[in-house]
Amino acid sequence: MFKSRWRPTLLIRASIVLHLLALVAVIAAPGQWHWALGAVLANHTLLTVVGLWPRSRWLGSNWTRLPPAAAARNEIALTIDDGPDPSVTPQVLDILDRYAAPATFFCVGEKAARYPDLCREIVRRGHAVENHSQHHRHHFALMGPAGFLRELQAAQDTLTTITGQRPLFFRAPAGLRNPFLEPALARLGLQLASWSARGFDTRIGNADSVKNKLLRGLRAGAILLLHDGNAARTSGGIPVILEALPAVLTCAAAADLRFVTLRQAADSN
Repeated sequence: MFKSRWRPTLLIRASIVLHLLALVAVIAAPGQWHWALGAVLANHTLLTVVGLWPRSRWLGSNWTRLPPAAAARNEIALTIDDGPDPSVTPQVLDILDRYAAPATFFCVGEKAARYPDLCREIVRRGHAVENHSQHHRHHFALMGPAGFLRELQAAQDTLTTITGQRPLFFRAPAGLRNPFLEPALARLGLQLASWSARGFDTRIGNADSVKNKLLRGLRAGAILLLHDGNAARTSGGIPVILEALPAVLTCAAAADLRFVTLRQAADSN
């Protein structure tokens, strides 16, 4: 469905040209090496900053909202990260059932392998399972081409074997990346997806705060982010997603917004 050939963005093309010019300058005038080095370091700083901005498109295609056609249909997407979690995910699925709201679960490959029946249950109930890397490593954004390809391919193989559906979307751990990720995504036919509104529910244990953050971005075409894995707990020890999610789903229904998975939005675009 998505591209299989990498097309560098304007920023990446400019960075390649700058590196070539710096090399030529050092060869032609070795005494001016410090100027060339300064330019290269400035470029690397810019690339690092862009990689730390999850919603940036400067490194490649990135879904921060649903396509315009989906937004015109009043569609909205709920995405749920870091699972599956045997104590949280089943309760999330029950809530989604009550509201007839399909969601996109960005699953970690090794967790899916640990709880394959739960991963299959997500799909059986009408939701989508997508790629959130095999191990969700903290240093994911520091990997090179080979490391990215191994992580993404391993998760593709794991999730496809378990669910029978090949993931079409990828979300980077914490949304962080570097310029080497996009070629790996293109090679595997994966589309990067981030979000338009998030509840910070891995850090905030107050359900009202999480809910209000999401409601501020509740509009047609939005991609909402919550977590069933690594979920923060309320003062009563309840995963915050379980208290915030019903209110978000209720408000979406009142606003005549219809939930779809990311792949449904792509298929009907």
